[in-house]
Amino acid sequence: MEPASHIWTDGELVPWDEAKVHFLAHVLHYGTSVFEGIRAYNTPEGTAVFRLHEHMVRLEASARAYTIPMTYTADELDEATLELLRATELEAAYIRPLVFYGMGGIGPAPHGNPVHTYMAAFSFGAYLGEEGLQKGITAVVSSWRRINHNSLIPTAKGGGAYLNSMLAKQEAQRGGYDEAIMLNDTGSVSEGSGMNIFTVSNGVVYTPPVSSGILEGITRNSVVELLRDDGVEVVETELARGSLYTAEEVFVTGTAAEVTPIREIDGRVVGPGHPGPVTRKTQDLFTAAVNGKLDDYRHWLTFV
Repeated sequence: MEPASHIWTDGELVPWDEAKVHFLAHVLHYGTSVFEGIRAYNTPEGTAVFRLHEHMVRLEASARAYTIPMTYTADELDEATLELLRATELEAAYIRPLVFYGMGGIGPAPHGNPVHTYMAAFSFGAYLGEEGLQKGITAVVSSWRRINHNSLIPTAKGGGAYLNSMLAKQEAQRGGYDEAIMLNDTGSVSEGSGMNIFTVSNGVVYTPPVSSGILEGITRNSVVELLRDDGVEVVETELARGSLYTAEEVFVTGTAAEVTPIREIDGRVVGPGHPGPVTRKTQDLFTAAVNGKLDDYRHWLTFV
């Protein structure tokens, strides 16, 4: 991570190294936070944030789900994002807003703890590597199951819930794989450690529904819309583990991952072992959209 000049903290821009949290902040002990991952792209018309307002609305929803009272509205955080990008002078960036409980009571329930909102923006390349975007990554089905609807809230981006993702990602990396694929508690495919998953069979694109324990990704929703508008059939349905091995193509999506092909799962080559035509079409459509080259989707961009 490359440091930027400023971080936005509770309505103020402070130097990068001065954005600090007390050791006894509730969030450090119990993971009581919600967050977002957002990208700004350097388009031919200048820096533009991709689906900024949708991200901030989801941040509000995550806070509501975990009963964390927001101190800023989505509209105010939209403006704060633009303020931060102007201050840092970043042409392209990864943006991380975080709403969290600060110092107060030490028990699990945050009695009287103040709520803070911080936001960082910094340079960030391809999450799974440029080679991964071009040639595809390797993945393994994790032994760790995705958090379920009766234990946490998989449809919200709660900080503590990502310990689940950490365990799966570390297990995959120890085994020499790039990424983990997580099943839910019924054994159906859920998602990666921080991205949604799609398979392609006979030209039809399949992706797990919200009921499978996924986070309803904004990149996921964008890809579904782009493909359907381009005439590709996209079906939301439960996916059996075996469907990963028989699919002709598999790819993952996310703000960080963007659209990344998977070329191998559990030692089995996916399709011909390189990104297929539907995956390439998806990458091309998404890249065009985030760069403002598709007029029908320019409303997804907020220019700085």
